[in-house]
Amino acid sequence: MPPPAGTGLLRKPDTTLPHRLARSARTVQDAAVPMRQLRAWIAERGAAQLHHVERIPFADLHKWRFDDATADLAHDSGRFFRIQGLRVRSDHGPVTGWTQPIINQPEIGILGILVREIDGVLHCLMQAKTEPGNVNGVQLSPTVQATRSNYQRVHHGNAVPYLEHFRHAPERNVLADVLQSEQGSWFYRKRNRNMVVEVREPLPEHEDFRWVTLGQLHALLAEENLVNMDARTVLSCFPGGFEGAAEGSASDSLGAALAGSGDPAAGSLHTTSEVRSWITAQHAEHQVRADLIPLGAVRGWRRTPDEIRHDEHNFFSIVAVDVRSNSREVTGWTQPLLRPHGIGMVALLVKRVDGVLHALVNARVEPGYLDVVELAPTVQCTPENYDRLGVDYRPPFLDAVLHRRAERVLFDTELSEEGGRFHQARNRYQIIEVEPGCTADDLPDFRWLTLHQLTELLKHSHYVNVQARSLIACLRGLS
Repeated sequence: MPPPAGTGLLRKPDTTLPHRLARSARTVQDAAVPMRQLRAWIAERGAAQLHHVERIPFADLHKWRFDDATADLAHDSGRFFRIQGLRVRSDHGPVTGWTQPIINQPEIGILGILVREIDGVLHCLMQAKTEPGNVNGVQLSPTVQATRSNYQRVHHGNAVPYLEHFRHAPERNVLADVLQSEQGSWFYRKRNRNMVVEVREPLPEHEDFRWVTLGQLHALLAEENLVNMDARTVLSCFPGGFEGAAEGSASDSLGAALAGSGDPAAGSLHTTSEVRSWITAQHAEHQVRADLIPLGAVRGWRRTPDEIRHDEHNFFSIVAVDVRSNSREVTGWTQPLLRPHGIGMVALLVKRVDGVLHALVNARVEPGYLDVVELAPTVQCTPENYDRLGVDYRPPFLDAVLHRRAERVLFDTELSEEGGRFHQARNRYQIIEVEPGCTADDLPDFRWLTLHQLTELLKHSHYVNVQARSLIACLRGLS
């Protein structure tokens, strides 16, 4: 008997998407907004957006107060976030128990980028946005970057532009949609919804938004403190398969090695099953208990009229700021911010194995993670914090990064972390190529993975941490 006739209800994968993404990644000058005009627009928005931020004493905070019973610092509405204490017990690292302040923001926000074809090339709708903690004012941000409290307008401010395209997106238009964590040392189980949504109709124009290709974003990632953290994490969640070598690239070039790294058919040092088993083992073997406690119960930290700081002035402080802006949903407010001490170092070592680029990632334990362990860059630290612990406690590969050879550095740029919660938090992001003989065989917390394997893990929550996601976005841009 002949098979039954089809109903036409079955849908198949969009095989054109990798090619459309690749074309966008190759397009820099022939974009809807040429690079010279794009830079001029960023400078113009930076001059037009008034953003004055001033440190203030805690007593001058408006609608924020310390709870009499717990000493927690929270907003009168009970929304946004609160500064609480965290007690940690761990079997991992040089210090196995401590207490600290932490940001508790249980709301799941939206970080979303709209994409649309313009003259046959996919463009991303990016926002020129100021944040109170930014080191330099305006940075390129996703189309939407909003907490639930923001988009529900708890602050009684203006509506978030383009929000409806994410909250009510037709499923067929969603290219990526995944919950991802943020800094596990500063946030308690913080997650945001990272989304990429394609639209086909023209959208109303706004002076703070411009359509930008992936190639332009990759170029701008190399500039200090320009593409913000929220944009970088969404860029890392774009579907993979567009890391092709440039036309005319030699077979032994970096572009060819990166293209092979994004191609599952090129092979890898470890199979997907082996990688998942390794990650599962890391989850099972590490014992971490992190419990929220009253901020007043934190030991080794002290509260002064204008900051909460560690007794030895290490790690970070909690400070208060007064903000005045003409480009945000409200024109003025006060809030706490976490202020890191020192500029961090975030580095990814890469090497070629049979012509395929592999990245060395670390299964890292942080107390604020929802699932104990996430994959981090090879090195992620503020070196000064280890000075008091001695040479035996220095992170693996830190000295290799500090003493790298200039010709081995593929990427080296200072990039800011999220300016809505952190005060001038900056990290030096680096990608460094090492010799093929470099190994980590004696370090069970490290593995060499391809870009394809990392991209596959990024389709799921709680596998790849926010610092590694930034470097994955930068790594893709090297092609």
